[in-house]
Amino acid sequence: MTPIFIDTVGFLALWNSRDQWNERATTAFAKLTVGGADFCTSSHVMLECGNAAARMPFRADLIEVREQLRADGKLIVPTEADETAAWTAYARGEAADAGIVDHVSFAVMRRLGITQAFTNDRHFRAAGFDILF
Repeated sequence: MTPIFIDTVGFLALWNSRDQWNERATTAFAKLTVGGADFCTSSHVMLECGNAAARMPFRADLIEVREQLRADGKLIVPTEADETAAWTAYARGEAADAGIVDHVSFAVMRRLGITQAFTNDRHFRAAGFDILF
């Protein structure tokens, strides 16, 4: 089964009950989990989440999830080729002017054949991926 890539927007929506996407993300995640979905993310997404969670009550959740993903082999470290492709796309303003971490995510997803992202970030849709909430 091809894994689903979890983006920063997805993690933050799950952890932060005040996030505008929390209800939709929680419902979608529950359905996917019951259906046996397999998830992964990148070390870059975890860094971005770390910045966002630095002063939030779900900081410990981030650390726990990162360690579990790493232990399960689901924390992907982007390659130099991923980063080169990302910077090229970023320079061109592809995917509706997505940020660099999103472009790294797109490169990782393409390399691994992942087509679905657990996010509501329009940049993933603009890059040709299916967003799940």
